[in-house]
Amino acid sequence: MRLRRVYADGPFGQIHFQSAGEGRPLVLLHQAIMASGQFDNVFAPLVEAGFRPIAIDMPGFGLSDAPANPPAIADYARCVAPVLDALGVEKAAVAGHHTGALVGTEFALAAPERVEALIIHGPMIMPEDERQALTDDICGREKAFAAGPEGAHFVHVVKIRDWLANGTIDPERMTDYVVQAMQAYRLGAYWYGHAAAFAYRHEEPLARLSVPTMLLTNTGDQTHPWALQAREMFPHFAFAEVEGGGIDICDQAPQEWAQAIITYLQGLA
Repeated sequence: MRLRRVYADGPFGQIHFQSAGEGRPLVLLHQAIMASGQFDNVFAPLVEAGFRPIAIDMPGFGLSDAPANPPAIADYARCVAPVLDALGVEKAAVAGHHTGALVGTEFALAAPERVEALIIHGPMIMPEDERQALTDDICGREKAFAAGPEGAHFVHVVKIRDWLANGTIDPERMTDYVVQAMQAYRLGAYWYGHAAAFAYRHEEPLARLSVPTMLLTNTGDQTHPWALQAREMFPHFAFAEVEGGGIDICDQAPQEWAQAIITYLQGLA
């Protein structure tokens, strides 16, 4: 499989993205604080099924330029159309994970004519006290994150991610997680993604979606209860569930995650 790494001009500078294959376009939007590399292990099954995955480094992550000021989710969504334009793609399916799911929602609302279908993994539906607690905890830690002697900050990232993954991610792949996190830190955007996500109220935007939509979740994900709630609120959305895993489901069960998307989109064809 030949992977192409490309840049497009966007609203905050250059946008880096990766694509492969020549099939049906599928935009992939990553979670904070990762980058397009989150999807490394799902590219192959998607290409084999006849899709053209297009994984974008959202502004301030990976190799994309960072905004001058902390962005909102709608600002991140402005990075999608320039990538499609650079590829000459008029319309694509869009799949977002966690923060990327919110970005996908905003893009589908801003440009529904360019979205064949939307896959939302990780709707942001929660009580306000839980939202505030997560904001204080996660954003507080990310804002305070700083380089330490002898790479202590690298170790800090590994310990947190290893705990979140319950030890299921091997050291080689964990190295990729650290690199992706440090790219955001280097750009001064380490806390931007989660801050934008926790400030986003997802219920009303979900209610306004006009494109075909699927809620995708996995049972070990911390957002799983929110996905079940969204399923009750929006029964007209398709729904798919992968067993186990956590926030790193694209590495823990890449074939199953990709297959859920493949099955849904093939059913729309």
